[in-house]
Amino acid sequence: MVAAATVVLVGVAGGAYILLRTKGGPAQTARDFLSGWQRGDLAAMRVATVSPPGDFDEQYQSLRGDLGVTKVRASLEKVTRHGDRATAPFTADLGLPMGTLHYQGRLLLTTSHRRWKVAWSPEAIHPDLHAGQHLRTSYTWPKRATVMAADGTPIDGAGVSGSVQQLVGSTGPITAKQANRLGTPYEKGDVVGQAGLQQRFDKRLAGTPTVTVSTADASDHAVNTVGTFPGKPGRDVKTTLDPHVQQAAANAMQGQTKPTSMVAIRPSTGQILAVANLPGGFDRAMQGTYPPGSTFKVVTAYALLQAGLSPSAKVDCPKTANVGGQVIHNSESEQLGSITFKDALAQSCNTAFALQTHRLLSPGKLASAAGIFGFNQKLDPGVPVNAGSFPTPTSDAELAVAGFGQGRDLANAFSMAGVAAGVAGGTWRPPSLVSEPQVPQKVKANRLDPGITSQLTDMMRAVVTTGTAKPAGLPPGTAGKTGTAEYGSGTKLPTHAWFLGFRGDMAFAVIVEGGGFGAKAAAPIATRFLNGL
Repeated sequence: MVAAATVVLVGVAGGAYILLRTKGGPAQTARDFLSGWQRGDLAAMRVATVSPPGDFDEQYQSLRGDLGVTKVRASLEKVTRHGDRATAPFTADLGLPMGTLHYQGRLLLTTSHRRWKVAWSPEAIHPDLHAGQHLRTSYTWPKRATVMAADGTPIDGAGVSGSVQQLVGSTGPITAKQANRLGTPYEKGDVVGQAGLQQRFDKRLAGTPTVTVSTADASDHAVNTVGTFPGKPGRDVKTTLDPHVQQAAANAMQGQTKPTSMVAIRPSTGQILAVANLPGGFDRAMQGTYPPGSTFKVVTAYALLQAGLSPSAKVDCPKTANVGGQVIHNSESEQLGSITFKDALAQSCNTAFALQTHRLLSPGKLASAAGIFGFNQKLDPGVPVNAGSFPTPTSDAELAVAGFGQGRDLANAFSMAGVAAGVAGGTWRPPSLVSEPQVPQKVKANRLDPGITSQLTDMMRAVVTTGTAKPAGLPPGTAGKTGTAEYGSGTKLPTHAWFLGFRGDMAFAVIVEGGGFGAKAAAPIATRFLNGL
């Protein structure tokens, strides 16, 4: 506001003199200045200031850059006038990312050219701020919280297996570029989660830092603390990993010369108890993709039982079968003739499954059964995974081949352990690796037909007692399925070795890449695993 000057004639002996008086008052000028500060109107603030310094704008702009001020609220209090000078106390609230910095400040005002102006100094920003100084923030992070196994054992330090380390992930200092991307309160050199659970739950584990606001000199050395915002400690992340089960899986895989992976799941809850990879460097158990081979016959058998095929029904197991122009062979050219459907699974007859799949199932029905067991779903156990993939077959030949886990079917130990857990528990549950905090699941559990799962369990026990897995000597009560999955190209294709199974409230799957026959390479690992429990 511009005050108008009033001319007053005062008579004296022998004549008169002119008295020029300033109209308006310091309170209005102070209001104009503080209002401009609240709006971020630096031009209005300069108008209300006598001789603003050359770095006036920078002084206020630095509040946003150095402190992260997002909002200013300044309330004028009672102004005191002393002739041509005045003091205007105010209450300031600076909105910062971590809270509000509240303090009492004051403006000094004077008259200039018959107008009231702010006699500006750094104290107009904060009473403890002096020439050559600025406000700055510093952060003190609390001790990082712990990633734990299900029993509370820390698994984020030394002494844990490489497989567990892959899941937990790593921490490390961030670069200036990363700090800029993350924004306040991160600074170059701060330690954050860089992978795995450490990265996924970084904010929970790290907590929030204690923030100190202080005045600082030109070298950015703190001079005086003007505000403190207490931080919050990090909170632990609890996984579902069972150290005993994890160790049993690791022991069972010792001595393997080919890449091997294994996942164990508790059927009653869907909790992942163990994840093992050999060698390290890639979490093949959770993220690898391989044709599941004959382990997928568990899914197909469920669909066929749904379609009315009973375990005792007679099916043909010829040496070869032609479906839609696709010639299908049995492993080692087996020819079993007329056998029961139960024996077809126990002996892993490809031709029987291809023929029955073609006869009783549509592409949609088989795809639906795969979906019931978690294939083609967006699963989130707490770490990145590749769930099983089952593209809907587009021809009779493709349907027949897909029925015994070849063609475009893809899976890993994680997804096939989920299949075993679904049969064992009577409900397929989206597998989970983290129990605290709970990870929201977008995929719902699927309750299976109890009559069919009972039949399928009996058929899978026959795999172990009289079928392909008998030589492995699995413990009594184990139900399972071997798998030998062709991959690559050429006339004689190499094969991955598979075994999935369950015993009590323990389901699992193991794959040996390029391992040959499931019964010879994978099933013995399962035996060692279960015996180790």
